[in-house]
Amino acid sequence: MSNTTSKVLKPKKQYILKTIIFALLAIIYIWAFSGLPLNGIKDTAAQVSKAIFSGIFHPDWDYVYLPEGEDLLRGLLDTLAIAILGTFISAILCVPFAFWAANNMSKGKTISGSGKFILSFIRTFPEIVMAILFIKAVGPGSFAGVLALGLHSIGMLGKLFSEEIENLDMGPTEALIATGANRFQILWFAVLPQVMPGFLSYTLYRFEINIRSAAILGVIGAGGIGTPLIFALGSRDWDRVGIILLGIIIMVTVIDAISGFLRRRIV
Repeated sequence: MSNTTSKVLKPKKQYILKTIIFALLAIIYIWAFSGLPLNGIKDTAAQVSKAIFSGIFHPDWDYVYLPEGEDLLRGLLDTLAIAILGTFISAILCVPFAFWAANNMSKGKTISGSGKFILSFIRTFPEIVMAILFIKAVGPGSFAGVLALGLHSIGMLGKLFSEEIENLDMGPTEALIATGANRFQILWFAVLPQVMPGFLSYTLYRFEINIRSAAILGVIGAGGIGTPLIFALGSRDWDRVGIILLGIIIMVTVIDAISGFLRRRIV
């Protein structure tokens, strides 16, 4: 009798729990939408939208290459260089933080916990905030964008790298310790061969993200294709906006395809 009663009560508890969850989600959505300012649609919205789509579908092809000044190709190459350098800097600098934050690489949770806290602290600052700070420190330009992407990516790559280190097989490490190998030999022959494929895969994935971020950072003066994009938007030069957006789409698509192919081969 007691088993039958418990079977009846269990679906009731699940139903009550699901109802509470749905009610909380509904309250959160209502609260979120109630905070959005709805000022209506401007009278010029249709005209502006028509001009934007007209420029996107009729791009300024002459802007692709201009021998005498800045053009689309130079802006895209600048964006690509910012993403490459930012990813390279973060991939190198985050390795010590990853070993610091890995639980199986330290004797106590306090040490690894402090490493995880540092990585979490770095991740709390968006790229744009870091770019604004570096623009104030080193001036506007690509260098500020590289520093912003490099520092911000340390937090995310360090977290992913530390998880990869925590999942490694400790058998080869214990075998080398038993033979009297030193720390460098253990790291070189037991740890790195296991974690390097994951490190490279995560680095390529982060590079894909940094390509998009580098295109945005130029809007605030951190170099890249975002700088001519914000100028074209400000001057309502929709033909140039169209060709810049088209160039960004093509570059991001090609980079994603190449990166995805390389990650599949590595992993």
